[in-house]
Amino acid sequence: MTLNSLLLNAKDVATVVERIGRDSVMDGLIDRLTRTIRGLHSQKFQAPERAGFSYEEPEWGLLEWMPAYFQNDGTTVKLVGYHPGNPEARNLPSVLSTICVFDTSSGGLKGLVDGTLLTALRTGAASAVASRVLGHPDSTTLGIFGCGAQSVTQAQALSRVFPIERILAYDIDPHTAATASERLSFIGRPVELFSTAERERMLERCDILCTCTSAEPGTGPVLPEFDPRDHLHINAVGSDFAEKLEVPVDLLRKSLVCPDFRGQAMVEGECQQLSEEEIGPDFCELLENEERYHSHRSSLTVFDSTGWAVEDHVAASFILELARECGVGQDVSLDNIAPDPKDPYSMLGNPTAASPASGSRVAVVTTS
Repeated sequence: MTLNSLLLNAKDVATVVERIGRDSVMDGLIDRLTRTIRGLHSQKFQAPERAGFSYEEPEWGLLEWMPAYFQNDGTTVKLVGYHPGNPEARNLPSVLSTICVFDTSSGGLKGLVDGTLLTALRTGAASAVASRVLGHPDSTTLGIFGCGAQSVTQAQALSRVFPIERILAYDIDPHTAATASERLSFIGRPVELFSTAERERMLERCDILCTCTSAEPGTGPVLPEFDPRDHLHINAVGSDFAEKLEVPVDLLRKSLVCPDFRGQAMVEGECQQLSEEEIGPDFCELLENEERYHSHRSSLTVFDSTGWAVEDHVAASFILELARECGVGQDVSLDNIAPDPKDPYSMLGNPTAASPASGSRVAVVTTS
């Protein structure tokens, strides 16, 4: 028996998205994520809180692993690094990741996928899924607070499920703000940029707001005080670190706050500002009981999006399936499939061929 793993590098993932189409991939991901989360409690799955290392030297950042196990649909582990200094210091994305998908029956590696684009795609899709339940269905004005990489797929995904007519954008960095219109142009909506002095006026005009910032822990919340529309829905995407905050606690307490993953959000999301009693339904409950929460569409709501391994599992499985259909990627054999599974050295062929030649010496080093 052989075990082949489909290897998708960054170019392969981009090729799949180009062939299928950006919007078609996003639409498919939104649909799959909706169906998966809505049916989670009928499946045997495990998705523990992510773990990893955070550090301030040599630069502020973190490395984490995010596992998700589905009894009948494989196991996914994403390794992800977040280093907000990357764009300016190295011209690299602030988020870099690799996703491994394993066969649950054998443990063999089914796929190895660059996860940088997929992380942005699934984060945008998750916001669209939650917003479709909580956001006012007639929302036409989308606000983007923080115009980095995540903002692109946030704006795209929300524009796929709401009648968005305009995008209002703000970023503390002038260069990032100046390039936002070009990067968002494929969405086909006009983009209006706002200065720091105008940001409160921008926030007060939003029907839906996505916060996608990279503020350092302890410096938030990044949103200033403002008078929101009664039906404002916020997708808080940037909080992924203890003491990293985007939304003021007073606004949270006026809102129905829904975390993607409750335990994780209480450690490193907006929910770390709240007691457990102040937190609303999590992602699963929200999707399983949609109609119960539709009444909140006319009031303040917040989706606390810290990133969930279930989303990575859906995204990686989906892109691997599309890659197979497109004939993209490289089938490689990484696992040690020895002729005799009880003898790992049987991979070497003739055992005597690996032995020292007759008369040769083998140095043996001993220590006293």
